[in-house]
Amino acid sequence: MTTLTERPAPPRRPDAPQRRTSGLQQSLTLAWRNVVKIRHQPEALADVTFQPIVFVVLFVFVLGGAIAGDWRDYLTYLVPGIMVQGLVIAAGGIGVALNNDIAKGVFDRFRSLPIARSAPLVGAVFADVVRYLVSTGILLAFTACLGFRPTEGVAAAALAVVVAIAFAMCVSWVFVWIGLVVRSAGSVQGIGFLVMFPLTFGSTAFVQADTLPGWLQGFTENNPVTHLVDVVRGLLLGGPVAEPLAWTAGWAALLLVVFVPLAMRAYRRRV
Repeated sequence: MTTLTERPAPPRRPDAPQRRTSGLQQSLTLAWRNVVKIRHQPEALADVTFQPIVFVVLFVFVLGGAIAGDWRDYLTYLVPGIMVQGLVIAAGGIGVALNNDIAKGVFDRFRSLPIARSAPLVGAVFADVVRYLVSTGILLAFTACLGFRPTEGVAAAALAVVVAIAFAMCVSWVFVWIGLVVRSAGSVQGIGFLVMFPLTFGSTAFVQADTLPGWLQGFTENNPVTHLVDVVRGLLLGGPVAEPLAWTAGWAALLLVVFVPLAMRAYRRRV
């Protein structure tokens, strides 16, 4: 029997590992919300569905003969570059989606929930993996019909896809930040093209670096997209992997270190 002087024990605070697990679970739950939204709005996948096909047809059949002499030879060289380009451009979709959700007040409802502040952003990044898988799957299926075959085996091809998607997830934090600081979704898309087109076209995705003017070769050889393309090309078709993979890991870490804190700060200010 308790006396009047006794006070109930304060509730026990969860330890740090439990809080981290809860935040991860909340992020995965919100990621599933976005995936379910895609199921009800399949047109949201239209860009990643048709874009790889359009780029392959454009470069292989329209430009392939002029660039490589034979479109079949160029197809083999092109596929790793198109894979990387498609994923990097697809990463920009998250900025547009977040900007639209904020304008509609979706994040105001998230703010009223007892969830980690980072959960909506991390969940959105996780959900985008579905878009990346669709883009890569469509590309590999379509180019397989045209005759493309990886030469290094299934395991190496799967690793190439994993590395490319992991890097795209890091790039997506750039667009998360842009989507939070820019006022309109159209501006997010415009800025994304201004950033990503020079990086993708100024790389070895479509032509070898030694075919470019000297002033452009320096940019191309130090371009993070070039390093990622070299990794994917090495895993799919053979060639050096260790050095470009190290560069890719370094670029990915730099993107996370710089843009995750920027995105979280912009999120706190915006909502």
